[in-house]
Amino acid sequence: MNTETTALTNFTTTMEKVNRVFALEKITPKDVEDFSQPERDYFNEIATKRLEPLKGAERDNFLNKVESVFSANTKNSVWEYNHLVITNFISEFMRVRGIMPTKSSIVQETGLSRQTVAKHFKEYTSHPGYTAEMEQFKFMANNILATVFKYASSGDMRAAKLYLEMVGAIDKKQNTVVNEQNNYIQINNTILSQENLKQLTAEQLNQIESFITNNGYVKSVQPLDITEHLRV
Repeated sequence: MNTETTALTNFTTTMEKVNRVFALEKITPKDVEDFSQPERDYFNEIATKRLEPLKGAERDNFLNKVESVFSANTKNSVWEYNHLVITNFISEFMRVRGIMPTKSSIVQETGLSRQTVAKHFKEYTSHPGYTAEMEQFKFMANNILATVFKYASSGDMRAAKLYLEMVGAIDKKQNTVVNEQNNYIQINNTILSQENLKQLTAEQLNQIESFITNNGYVKSVQPLDITEHLRV
């Protein structure tokens, strides 16, 4: 028996074993425990191909049947597919309509079941695939930094400030501006501040208010409300 014939015979044997397992109502690890690595690889390949055209509950039923014997790579591929079709639909929907789609819309357009969509939303942050995706975004941070530097070098001051903050050259806390209003009134060369007014009696405040009202003798640098001091 030549090499080509041997390979064909082995492939036929592998295909028959895999098909017998797929004929089962529920596939368990025990059903594939005698599979060689090439047979396991072929099983996962066929499972993935059978899964692709399935939608909704039919897809869920197939996954429930085989997922206990899926390889880690195949499980990740299923998760990545779910994540991709959900995020792509949401992104396009919001771009066109400006609002978040309902779960019913996501189910209808992605072909995933409501149960799968709900489960994905609930658990996606704890999945290893999500962590890997975030690492990819972090990996691209240097490209963004380079772009910011390019605009900063061209004279964009906002980009320059952002760049300096991103590289730690300036402290954001140092840029905090505290707007404090110091109220006071000035009569000729006499200045009465908020603190001065608090020390005056009600009678003195009434006299000042009467003087201001009747004579218009105030040079207002910043307006001062003294009415609260009159309610004694």
